Amino acid sequence: MKIRVAGIQCALGGTREENVERIESWVLRAAKEGANVVLPPELFEGPYFCKTEETKFFDWARPLEGNATIERFQKIAKAHRLVIPISFYEHAGQAYYNSVAMIGADGEVMGLYRKSHIPDGPGYEEKYYFRGGDTGFKAWKTPHGTLGVGICWD
Repeated sequence: MKIRVAGIQCALGGTREENVERIESWVLRAAKEGANVVLPPELFEGPYFCKTEETKFFDWARPLEGNATIERFQKIAKAHRLVIPISFYEHAGQAYYNSVAMIGADGEVMGLYRKSHIPDGPGYEEKYYFRGGDTGFKAWKTPHGTLGVGICWD
């Protein structure tokens, strides 16, 4: 089995919509160039906000269900038969997580992974924003092989 993986690393800034559009264009380019799996950057909907502790950033979090960004990339995954792990700032009940929704080549969310190891220190105030994950490490069977994810310090 041959698999082609594309990793996206690009500048982020501006609005959520601008960042999502930027990543969408890179995903579509990767698909055009033959990628089977496309890896967008961690928390790509905005700039890295964990450098300081500010309550306003809790408003950036979204639930998994009804998440417009995830739904957008589900359509792309299905149309191009891609596997796309989508990183997002998750609000679930009273908790906040740094999460990945694993989107399969059929466009369905295969499952969720929540970052386990949360750094804390100057410039990485992540424990202020995220709870340590409760999903355990995950791997999913896809048409392109069994794929697992880790986020940053994981």
